[in-house]
Amino acid sequence: MAVAAALTMLVAGRAAGQTDGGGARPMNTLTAAERAAGWRLLFDGHSTAGWRGYKSDHMPPGWTVVDGVLTKRESTDDIITTEQFGDFELDLDWKISTGGNAGIFYRATEEYDHVYWSGPEYQLLDDANAPDGKSRLTAAGSDYALYPAPAGVVKPAGEWNSARIIVKGAHVEHWLNGTKLLSYELWSPDWEAKVKGSKFAAWPHYGRAKRGHIAIQGDHPGTLELRNIRIRPLS
Repeated sequence: MAVAAALTMLVAGRAAGQTDGGGARPMNTLTAAERAAGWRLLFDGHSTAGWRGYKSDHMPPGWTVVDGVLTKRESTDDIITTEQFGDFELDLDWKISTGGNAGIFYRATEEYDHVYWSGPEYQLLDDANAPDGKSRLTAAGSDYALYPAPAGVVKPAGEWNSARIIVKGAHVEHWLNGTKLLSYELWSPDWEAKVKGSKFAAWPHYGRAKRGHIAIQGDHPGTLELRNIRIRPLS
């Protein structure tokens, strides 16, 4: 019960934006209850340890750590975790500049030229100003181009949002600021039909991996900031 209560408080606190170092707890930390529940930090707030460039053995230029925040301010290469994950819960805070566009990819491989050719994407977007915000299929929190996210949940550019992704077997959930946006089943008839009707049909292994990297898109202009990146492996 103590662990369950702590996790409930974690979700509520993050949804309220209370993890900025000046609120309920320091950034980029875990409580004893969270560690006991299996949570791990993917970003220590001081270095880029545990990350590297896509198809590279080092971090690309443009990604820096500024005041405990993983930051990129211009177009640069995508980054991925050095470790791969199968089933997991991923939790992080993100902030984007006006008109900004980025994404979180999961179960991504390095078999193709670009990470988005293999890994499903949780869209990070300034809905009000970015062109992709005109469609719910490509708006903030969507499973990019496949499953839409509802309007009115994402905070404006320059404000912190809290994202959560749950992947267990074929089941996937996208959450934003404490609200469940969508869920879908990988490899289901519905998913297969949506992929076939999308640009991802060009890459036969898109979304097929049962284990892969977490990746962050960096190739769009503008600033993206990330903090409190944590994961709880489920397998």
